[in-house]
Amino acid sequence: MFEAVQTLQLRLLHVGFIGLDHHWQYDKVISPFSRLYLITGGEGWVFHNGNKYALKPGNLYLIPAYTYSRYHCDAFLEQYYIHFMDGVAGGFSVYETTPVSYQRAAERIDYQLCARLLELNPGRTVADIDPQQYDNKPELMRVDQPDARQSLSHYGQTQGILLQLFSRFLSDEGTPGMRRDKSFHQLTGALQFIHQHLHEKITIEQLAAILHLQVDYFSRLFLEVVGVRPMEYIHNKRLERAQLLLTTSNASLKEIAGRVGIPNIYYFSRLFKRKYAVPPGEYRKMKWQV
Repeated sequence: MFEAVQTLQLRLLHVGFIGLDHHWQYDKVISPFSRLYLITGGEGWVFHNGNKYALKPGNLYLIPAYTYSRYHCDAFLEQYYIHFMDGVAGGFSVYETTPVSYQRAAERIDYQLCARLLELNPGRTVADIDPQQYDNKPELMRVDQPDARQSLSHYGQTQGILLQLFSRFLSDEGTPGMRRDKSFHQLTGALQFIHQHLHEKITIEQLAAILHLQVDYFSRLFLEVVGVRPMEYIHNKRLERAQLLLTTSNASLKEIAGRVGIPNIYYFSRLFKRKYAVPPGEYRKMKWQV
């Protein structure tokens, strides 16, 4: 758990402060990046990870990447918003290795941190939140690179603020899903292999051999610790990578399918639609919104 946090890297995509109204009502949002909100006025709600969270002033909210979410406001909602990518050593997401909460009471310094982050990154706001304008263009995700005009001091402050705000959500109580104990570390070698070889054929026998375990025992251990069977985990990670490529590249569907280890385009499309409820071609045309 501590090892993962020590290698945590966060990359800023967008930061802004905005007042929303009844037009802020969106469904079927599955973003390849995480969202963090600090509510300063009004009220709304967001649904994700099987729960509905009332968005109220004085609270911080976290929506992890690759989660189905819905957003709603009846009249007025005012908030700071931060979009970011995450990663820890081994190619994992922080949500796989570290227990987090999704709602926290904001501290006084959090308002100052959000204001300072916006001051340091004035060009990172989303210009138009209308889903007809907020396109799935490759440029959307390329802003995670350091701004050449930004000083090293401002870049360092940006990274520090992101980590400090995200740390509010770290939990010692654990969350539903993957168990964070020594059994997870026992699987680390196999999990790293999966992340590094998603574009190749991966078998359960390969993974078990990496850990010097019998296939049946490895499969049972994986299900117990991760919460899904090994092949389902592999499919999920391949589809998450495909979603990111659909959002950030102009590669063809066939090329993307090959790059995520599902070279049969028809099988790839079927798996993608089963997970995200839309075929990959239609998904690429979808409009993102804040």
